[in-house]
Amino acid sequence: MDDDANRIIGLYQRHGLAWEADRQAGLRRHPEMERPWLDRFLALASPGPMLDLGCGGGQPMAAYLVAQGRAVTGIDTAPALVALAQSRLPDQEWRVADMRGLDLGRRYAGILAWDSFFHLDFADQRAMFPVFQRHALPSAALIFTSGPKHGVAMGGYAGEPLYHASLDPADYRALLDEHGFEVMDFRAEDPDCGGRTVWLARGR
Repeated sequence: MDDDANRIIGLYQRHGLAWEADRQAGLRRHPEMERPWLDRFLALASPGPMLDLGCGGGQPMAAYLVAQGRAVTGIDTAPALVALAQSRLPDQEWRVADMRGLDLGRRYAGILAWDSFFHLDFADQRAMFPVFQRHALPSAALIFTSGPKHGVAMGGYAGEPLYHASLDPADYRALLDEHGFEVMDFRAEDPDCGGRTVWLARGR
């Protein structure tokens, strides 16, 4: 399974643009599915810029934040997706980088890791909470998606294994508390958001 987790970066580098096309097709069918969570995230965040970890092509998440007047820094390991985000939103900052161990030397009013964080293995997920903490302004909003319970779930894309993992919800709560975040909402397999398990937290 660790090998499958380590293959995620290469998979998105090889197939990122095809994945992006599929993502946009899904958006055309359900254009507002993620908007209620994004609106709650924005309402929770203090004024200031946003950090999008695993930004993909910048649509729909970063684009919506920009439309609401927020500056965005986007991070992704797939150069083609970062270039696409740059072409769509040229006034924002986009970087090819790995979220693991990230240290930009800046803090943000909001941090999101939507449909990205859950590709990391158990150890790397735990190690992301210091990354969240060091990039968070006081009272920053944090939103991420996980699985509903501890375990590994293997999917597939373009004929290759697609790794997902999740800690137990109690572990996420403990990690958030340890790193200065208060859970504001948690929904396992939200039927109104494509079955995603969503965490919304705010820095203390």
